[in-house]
Amino acid sequence: MLGFHGCDESVRNELIRNPDNVKKSQEVYDWLGNGFYVWENNYDRALNWAKDKKDRNKVDVPSVVGVVYHLDYCLDFTDSAFTEVLVDYYNLMKKDFFLAGKTLPTNKDLPHDEFHDKILRELDCAVIEYLHQRIDEKIKKDLASQNFSELKPFDTVRGIFTEGGPAFDGAGIQLKNHIQICIRNLNCIKGFFIPRSKLKFK
Repeated sequence: MLGFHGCDESVRNELIRNPDNVKKSQEVYDWLGNGFYVWENNYDRALNWAKDKKDRNKVDVPSVVGVVYHLDYCLDFTDSAFTEVLVDYYNLMKKDFFLAGKTLPTNKDLPHDEFHDKILRELDCAVIEYLHQRIDEKIKKDLASQNFSELKPFDTVRGIFTEGGPAFDGAGIQLKNHIQICIRNLNCIKGFFIPRSKLKFK
């Protein structure tokens, strides 16, 4: 599959020169948990994201690096079976938090977000990371007791998102709709490339 990663130009160049030097995002508000993020088949959205970061003084030169990857074992939230599994883990996490006397994190809006897209997704991130942690713990327990496990860790997480407000009055389609991939197993990345500029052919 092809995806695009919005970043500073220096990060793009480093990934081209040293493709094994990949850094995962580990923010508490990552939409799909911690990992390396790409926008599925969406160069423009990746570039606009990098430009938005420049506006917040987090990027000097907005840029995009192309990513060749495969999903392998994917926690795919476009598949209802996986969203139902996520609900189960949310309920387990909620119970654990209650027993520990802790308050669940929440998804929050940015102050300037007029569309209330819950950009800071601390709850979503926490539930997804909790799911991965519980699966890893069960695998280790199985291996210790019986030398095998029927479970396996997820390599990637995939989600479809609607945001940015309606494309036109009354529209159900929103301006920033996109599919994101969170790559947890970096071996799923097969390479990086500098995307070609669009050319006009006669």
